[in-house]
Amino acid sequence: MKYVVRQYQSVLINGSIALSGTKYDKNYSHEEIIIQKGFLQLEHTDGLNYVNADFRRLDELVSWKFISLNITEVAGVGFLVPRTDASLLNFDRNDKFHIAGYGLNAMLSLNIRFGKNFFIQSEYKMGYISMQDIRTSKYREDFASQNFLFHQYNVVFGSHFRL
Repeated sequence: MKYVVRQYQSVLINGSIALSGTKYDKNYSHEEIIIQKGFLQLEHTDGLNYVNADFRRLDELVSWKFISLNITEVAGVGFLVPRTDASLLNFDRNDKFHIAGYGLNAMLSLNIRFGKNFFIQSEYKMGYISMQDIRTSKYREDFASQNFLFHQYNVVFGSHFRL
């Protein structure tokens, strides 16, 4: 997944900025601010890197000769290790890998199996991401947080084989 914070949007800010030498030095208490260059640029374009484990259940719906139609239900949980490209105020750019939060996901898929080994599968996955520790500079006290929903659709071709 990739994620880019859109410039010139209004967001809520909470906390304090001090000793940055910019017009943003002050205490904030759930105030609106416009994100723009010179304040913040933030993106997870080198990968949001959602590392997750799934619990899957496969049920056969219909079988005819060497073809079967199956449904798979999935629930998963994981953590996020983004390489966040962040520029905050006048600090150097930060893009280090860092565990930033967690995610929950669910998936539903239809699977057509040909013989014992080959299949084609259509998947719809959706989930929730909570990143409470996004690094915005090399200093630990500088961080951002965000929560969002995601969804994706995949088509998978594959085979099953014994090791």
